[in-house]
This record gives sequence, structure tokens and C-alpha cells, in this order.
Amino acid sequence: MAANRLMSDFPPAPDKLVTLANWRKSPYSAWGFRNVRQLLPTAEILASGHFQSLETDLRDIGQTSFKGRDGREATLASALGSSNTDACVVLRRGRIAAEWYGNGMSATTPHIVFSVSKSICGALGGILADRGLLDPDAPVTSYIPELAPSVYATCSVRHLLDMTVGISFVEDYDDPDGDVIRYRYAVGWDPLPAGRESPDLRGFLATMKPDGKKHGDVFHYVSTNTDVLGWVYERACGQPLAEILSQFLWQPLGAEKDAYIAVDKHGAMRAAGGICVTPHDLARFGEMIRRRGVANGRQVIPGAWIDDINSSGDPEAWARSEFAELFPKASYRSKWYRIDREKNVLLAIGIHGQYVYIHPEAELVIIRMASEHTPLDPDSALGWRRGFDAIAQRFL
Repeated sequence: MAANRLMSDFPPAPDKLVTLANWRKSPYSAWGFRNVRQLLPTAEILASGHFQSLETDLRDIGQTSFKGRDGREATLASALGSSNTDACVVLRRGRIAAEWYGNGMSATTPHIVFSVSKSICGALGGILADRGLLDPDAPVTSYIPELAPSVYATCSVRHLLDMTVGISFVEDYDDPDGDVIRYRYAVGWDPLPAGRESPDLRGFLATMKPDGKKHGDVFHYVSTNTDVLGWVYERACGQPLAEILSQFLWQPLGAEKDAYIAVDKHGAMRAAGGICVTPHDLARFGEMIRRRGVANGRQVIPGAWIDDINSSGDPEAWARSEFAELFPKASYRSKWYRIDREKNVLLAIGIHGQYVYIHPEAELVIIRMASEHTPLDPDSALGWRRGFDAIAQRFL
């Protein structure tokens, strides 16, 4: 079913109706991912109203070839057209070298970026720490004493930032009875079955238990850690996360459009995966990271925080992780993947095909937004990593 036929009638026919029950499933996700505010409660992340349009320096890179998802040779043009890609923007030295849109998307259409939200929140942490509002080495419970009964009672904010909490949680998006489905009920992302009760997000976070491993030893990817981090930011600043993001990041960045973030039934904000932004603004954000935190001549994120991401990720903690086979030469720091430790290539990843790829040597930023069928497809991730690397080689 074509994305432009979904939700097109008044009212939509049953087979074209996007609901809370199907919005993350294909083909409904092609509409759902760019219309989250019609499905979930959200809070605005305001832009300043003052922005500089992205300049263009278009390059013919559509025939760039690489081994795609199935290991077969593909071109960038063919891969974009056959992979449920919704948007792709390539910036070289801050100028648009190429862009592509599908499934009703445009340069200024907000689209959910799922766990790229984590990397946005990781960047925000550097700003708050630099301003003396946040201590990354402080215990989590110094900000949120309500989490004393949970695994978070004994970890630091730095453990949240680096995903090294020793927590008993399996991030399996397809398990119908696992941790993730209970998490989705708590945040209101799935309809609650009849007769079943669920805590809200903050209540759910307080139930998280340890797995017996020492904090700091292993990179263990668990989304709840970033929701706790967002809650820490709120306590540190005395403001809702959406306002903090707007004041310290989105407005200084010079974002063109307001972003927004999903919230639960009590207004708790989904820092781990609920941010929705436009392709051009996500590209601006990536370019700011590439330029060591500078946007429009202004130091927004401390350069030392970006340097720390590139130098302080623990390769041993990564090597012991469940992601080590996917990116063998990686490390993780402050919610960013350094997938090439020699060239400081950074990656932000979200399920269903969301990426921010930053290659400093090629002076390149690539963003991709998508509505892939599978939440996490390792073959697809490796294929797109090869594709992004091939584009970077064109500019070296």
C-alpha cells in the first residue's frame, strides 16, 4: 500500500487507518513515523525562528556503489529507492551535496528518529555539564532519590551516558512478552490489553533491577537508561526536558523548525526514542557535531565534550557487549558510537533505519530517516554503513 493512500479518506477506510496498534508496522509506519503527534501526546521543542538556510553544492553521487543489505552490489540511487528510505541528506562542509525524499517526506517534515534521540540527549549533557548544571560523576540518586529501590541506586550519571549500567533488561523488540513490550505499555506506545494495568514511565523505571554485573564493565544497550538521563536533566535544571532541549540546544543550533518529543500519560518525556525532527534540522545537528559543537559561528556544545566522545569510550567494555560483532572496532561514549576509532567516524542509530553518520576526514555528514520493516536488522545496518563509507570515499 502506498504511503500517500494511508489516512487519505474522511474517515479513512479500515485498511488505511493508522492507529496506536499498527503505527510501527509496515506499511503503516511510512505514515506513522512522520505523524507521531497525531498518535501520541507530545511536547514542543521550540526553534528560535532565526535560521540560516542550508547552502547547496550538489554532487552526482547516485551511482556510488557498495555492497548492500544482502551483500550484493548496489548503487546509492537504487538502495534509496528500494529500502523504505523516507529521507537522506548528504552534507559536505555544511552544504547539501545530495538529498532524497520518499513516502510523503520533505526537507521540513518532522520524522521520529527513535534512538538517535539518545545521541541528541548525549550532546545536551555536555552543555549542561559545561554550565555547571550537571555532574556526570554524581550518583543518579543525588538527582532522583525515588530510584533508590532500583538498579539505578548504585550507578552514576556517567554510567547512564555510556550505557554501562549493570541492569537486567533484554532489549528485544520482537519478544511479545518481554521487557520491551512492558516498557511500551508504560510509555503508551502500544494499546494496553483489556484487564491489564501498567505503571507510567517513571514508575516503570523504578522497577528496573540489577543483573549482577559491575557498573562500568560492559556496554549493555538498554533504552531505559536514557529515559532516566532525561529525568536527571529535568531535576538538574528544574525544567521539562523539551524546554531544556529548546533553550540549550535547538535554539542555539539555529534549527529551522520546531521539533517535538513523545510523552507518557503523566507528561514524562521519552528521551530514549521519542524525538521527532526534520531532515534538514537533523543534518544541521550532525554538522554541529562534526564541527566540534560549533553552529553558525557559536560554540553550542563544548568542543572538549566532542573530543571526549572521540577519546574516552572504553574499547574493552564494548568488546564484551552484544554489539561487538556488528561493529568490531567501535566504542561508545555519551550516547554516540565511534564506529571507527582510527578515523573518529561517529554514528547515531535509531531502529527502523535512522542514522546520523559523521566522517571528519571527508568533512561529511549523512542523515537517513526510514520506515524499515524490522526494528533492528544487522544486515541492513552493515549495508548502510558500507554505503556511507563509500560516499565518504568519494570526497577523500
